[in-house]
Amino acid sequence: MTIRLLLADDHPVVRAGLRAVLEAEPDFSVAAEAATAERAVELAASAGVDVVLMDLQFGSGMHGSAATALITARPTAPRVLVLTTYDTDADILAAVEAGASGYLLKDAPPEELAAAVRTAAAGQSALAPAVALRLMDRMRTPAQALTKRELEVLQLVADGLSNQQISKKLFLSQATVKSHLVHVYAKLGVDSRTAAVAAAAGRRLIRTR
Repeated sequence: MTIRLLLADDHPVVRAGLRAVLEAEPDFSVAAEAATAERAVELAASAGVDVVLMDLQFGSGMHGSAATALITARPTAPRVLVLTTYDTDADILAAVEAGASGYLLKDAPPEELAAAVRTAAAGQSALAPAVALRLMDRMRTPAQALTKRELEVLQLVADGLSNQQISKKLFLSQATVKSHLVHVYAKLGVDSRTAAVAAAAGRRLIRTR
């Protein structure tokens, strides 16, 4: 059986490289490509694909995790395999919660990528070893692990947003945003926004621009 693929990445060179690697496999066929997350959502519904290889960052457009959630919410949806350069807790949790069947880093060798595509197509979980290890570490120390919402708030702090801006973006009250930050400070052992961002970035919990 041929596994039909949709490549969703905003870099043409990356898509071309992925196509070359994947079409070398006898049971893979690249059915479509998307340069934006919005286009990926459209094609996933209409192109008859089995697996979507989804990047997370698409310039100023929709985030890959948001696109993943829209794709996987549909009945008989294709599987989504996230393929990205980011291995932060914030990115991993957002993708998994959005319904991604797998999470792989772009430096994965071709045989690992091919195996992950087949695993995702079979309806099983395909996580890069480093990603699986991070999730296991979170499970071992749940009291110290930042929640998905705490990571979202802290990522927006790192992006330079004020509490008021964060409250509007996440549809939370400012009091709730402050409460999340208090918990973040306690878990990270810091006492300021700057220190929290530095500590979280150092542990690869969030991205820094």
